[in-house]
Amino acid sequence: MGRKVKKPKKTKPKKKTAKKAGSSSLPPRVWQPDIDRLEEGEELQCDPSAYNALHAFHIGWPCLSFDILRDPLGHARTNFPHTVYCVAGTQAENAPSNSIAIFKMQNISGKKRDPEKMNANGSDTDSESSDSDEDDEEDIRRASHQGCVNRIRAMQQNPHICASWADTGHVQIWDVNAHLNSLAHADTETVNGESHAVNQPPLVKFGGHKDEGYALDWSPLVSGRLVSGDCKNCIHLWEPVSESTWNVDANPFVGHRASVEDLQWSPTEPDVFASCSVDGTIAIWDIRTGKAPVLSIEAHKADVNVISWNSLASCMLASGCDDGTFSIRDLRLLKIANPVVASFEYHKHPITSIEWGPNESFMLAVSSADNQLTIWDLSLERDQEEEAEFKSRVGGQANAPEDLPPQLLFVHQGQKDLKELHWHKQIPGMIMSTAADGFNVLMPSNIDAALPANAPQ
Repeated sequence: MGRKVKKPKKTKPKKKTAKKAGSSSLPPRVWQPDIDRLEEGEELQCDPSAYNALHAFHIGWPCLSFDILRDPLGHARTNFPHTVYCVAGTQAENAPSNSIAIFKMQNISGKKRDPEKMNANGSDTDSESSDSDEDDEEDIRRASHQGCVNRIRAMQQNPHICASWADTGHVQIWDVNAHLNSLAHADTETVNGESHAVNQPPLVKFGGHKDEGYALDWSPLVSGRLVSGDCKNCIHLWEPVSESTWNVDANPFVGHRASVEDLQWSPTEPDVFASCSVDGTIAIWDIRTGKAPVLSIEAHKADVNVISWNSLASCMLASGCDDGTFSIRDLRLLKIANPVVASFEYHKHPITSIEWGPNESFMLAVSSADNQLTIWDLSLERDQEEEAEFKSRVGGQANAPEDLPPQLLFVHQGQKDLKELHWHKQIPGMIMSTAADGFNVLMPSNIDAALPANAPQ
């Protein structure tokens, strides 16, 4: 799997591009990567009606990984404008330039027509149009980080505690509480600003892995419990001793034949976690029964890059492969039948991120190296009568490919070299993604079609 950002460069504001003459008279059609080709002078255009909200920004250097932080602003927030707190790790061209970025994005309005870019100094560049009376605002704090950040994760129970995987081979734990307090109490005059990175020592720095890695996950059930996996094949268990100290088991879990790519704790069993590997397998582990997996599954024909354990339907485990396929397994069927209950071959390039929705057990988001972020509703089935009725209602002008899976709910494009996505657990329908050219915040209109009454129009 191509994990690194190719030739990382600081993102710069993009110039407006002229549309091809006469292109506005052409009927719109769905763009299919690897199938359709752009002619000279043509450009892709976003359909603004497809989004309740769409915003874009960057924080300078690209970020391979980020996490959305749980905040005290309330659950199931539906009213615009929104505020989001995040932590991210940079992939700078020079190692000393790397940092952990803790940032707040506020005043995220609905029905914004064009994404806005934020330059390296933190100021917004002009957008072509906007239906919002106010612009979104970003404020950033930084902590210096030795080496590029391969992955970063925040503890669910205490979101100010974060773990990072560095390309130096170290796993570190950080307390970003001071930065979050600074963001929460920042004056409006400092918003859209960016502070210099401070030299902050980590709470813990573990160098016991034999190589760098990417796999990292906090337990959702046991506060402070962590697992980290490296590119050799080793997984280490971290147990909390206090709020600021951990005991890392020097004797690793070993069962894969190659790099451990991702880790996921069970949402219901505190001692059970899953792993996936370049060796094509998914393993289930129980920390009470020794250092070998209790179960190993030949999951894919190529590298298994990512997995996601469904927190609302704990029997369901999703996995994404380097060949572009992703599959859903029912863990109840592991010992009696083929556990694969769904498999999709829509993407033609490596799956880079996969995550179940936090509010609906059948909703899944996937990102791929084909620069597509797709959202899937696994409860849907093709209805020929409904399709015929829709086509007659629009006069046969439904210009969509015939071979799309009925479960494919939404396709988001426009980012280059997509790396990771996350749902916002407190804002229904909101997804954030990171790529080589920055972050996107999107809320597809067909996930939550009814906008709040006070949303900007």
